[in-house]
Amino acid sequence: MKWYIAKRLAWSVVAALIILTIGFVLMDIVPDQNLQVEQFEAQQEGQSAEQAAQAYEERRGLDEPLVDRYTSFLVGFVQGEWGWSYEYDQTVVQTLQQTIPYSMMYGTPAIILSTVLGLVIGLYSAVNQYTKTDYAATLFSFFGISIPNWWFGLVLLVVFGAFLGWFPIDFNHRLAQTANGKLTWLQTVDSSHPAFIGESVEGQQQVGILSPANLRQLVLPTFVSMTGLIAAMTRYARAEALEYVDAEFVKTAKAKGVSNWRIVARHILRPAAVPLSTILVGRFLGLFLTGSYLIEVVFGIPGLGLASYNAIIEQDQNLVLVTLLVPTFLVLVSNLAQDIAYVILDPRVSYGDRS
Repeated sequence: MKWYIAKRLAWSVVAALIILTIGFVLMDIVPDQNLQVEQFEAQQEGQSAEQAAQAYEERRGLDEPLVDRYTSFLVGFVQGEWGWSYEYDQTVVQTLQQTIPYSMMYGTPAIILSTVLGLVIGLYSAVNQYTKTDYAATLFSFFGISIPNWWFGLVLLVVFGAFLGWFPIDFNHRLAQTANGKLTWLQTVDSSHPAFIGESVEGQQQVGILSPANLRQLVLPTFVSMTGLIAAMTRYARAEALEYVDAEFVKTAKAKGVSNWRIVARHILRPAAVPLSTILVGRFLGLFLTGSYLIEVVFGIPGLGLASYNAIIEQDQNLVLVTLLVPTFLVLVSNLAQDIAYVILDPRVSYGDRS
């Protein structure tokens, strides 16, 4: 087992290096729109476009050969120096520290609730196969997997934000911060707080991650994220549970008068948990990370997905590469964790030395 983990970690490093190399080369090949804007503005002011381009490349460190820039980036990345973000005018590390918490605000509850609800719905649907509830769960699964998150998010914003006014249309990131811009869980402030500028509020108000106003604006993005995740979990849970619903040991338990709840929890869920663990981490996390880009763009959440999107548009190379590596690292490590969990849940599975 130790040798298997060592090999997987080594392969994770190689995979991350391959993805990083491809991203670096693609960023270098794609024409830089900012460079073209610099040249156009220089020509409009009667200056040399070539000199403007040279100054732009020197400012961003693009005047060196590709191999030298790539080597410098790798060395800096290993040393923890991840470069400067020209889009956010700060270091990449600072940008990650500011954006990741906003992605977690809606991502964490979405994953937890989706796992629990999807598992419950899937098991219930399998035990009550071919009933109206089963058909409804199957329909919901196809709907959640098929519907585009960005389109569904826009529909919810129009219906519940513009027409009904139940939720805000614009995401106010200052609602989770103190007056000096630091994230807080819950704090009481007055109406002079930057989050309430331009709004007709008086007296004391609450700000912070757990404040009612911030939770209210997180409802729609969390629900949109949950739609696809619940559908995927329901589909997999139902498929795995169906393999054990009519098993002999389940029939024996029913004949002995074991309660339905105990049969589902101990005789169906337990063996089904082994294959389910393989999708809880890999595919589940991948589905969320893929959807976070469009969700944050649609709702205007200043999270990691929106930062990566803006970096790609503005060709902020350092930020693009790091935001590409963060989800890659999470998926690679999560896949390793799911393989280890697979061995723990099913002693019959072995990758060599189990010690």
